Amino acid sequence: MEEKLWDAANHLRSNSTLKASEYATPVLGLIFLKYASSRFDRVTEKSVKEFESQAGRSKKSLPEIYIRNCGFYLPEASHFNYLLNLPGEVDAAKAIIEAMEGIEAHNADLAGTLPKNQYHKIKDNNYKEDPYHILRTLLKAFSTIPVDDEGDLFGKIYEYFLGNFALSEGQKGG
Repeated sequence: MEEKLWDAANHLRSNSTLKASEYATPVLGLIFLKYASSRFDRVTEKSVKEFESQAGRSKKSLPEIYIRNCGFYLPEASHFNYLLNLPGEVDAAKAIIEAMEGIEAHNADLAGTLPKNQYHKIKDNNYKEDPYHILRTLLKAFSTIPVDDEGDLFGKIYEYFLGNFALSEGQKGG
């Protein structure tokens, strides 16, 4: 699976003038979005039931319940499937940036930490192919990561990508 995902990510590099260090962050950002969405979805039923069963003054908001149950809250436009199913005319880079901003806005611990500017580089790069198509291809490829797996699978994929990005960058130096 890692090799199939790497081939999809490598397609981004091969159709641009980006260095490994410039396309690594956006690719890893999409892997993070897939992991966060999977983790968030696993606690949705529990969180919604908890929210609906509350009574009294100490009622918590749904985002507060999600943060307690999984560590963060994802607004609708920050879900991986939302991005995966964007209409064709929507700017995929802009939607991904807005997804990252939405996560940061609802999770103070993540404010200013998620990759956003790197997607502008993808958008502004001289591509042989449509950059929106490439981002959509990446989203589609990463959608194949099984959602029922715990962080171990995502951790392995993340490590695999980090290693390959390091190798790609190192080869350029001769």
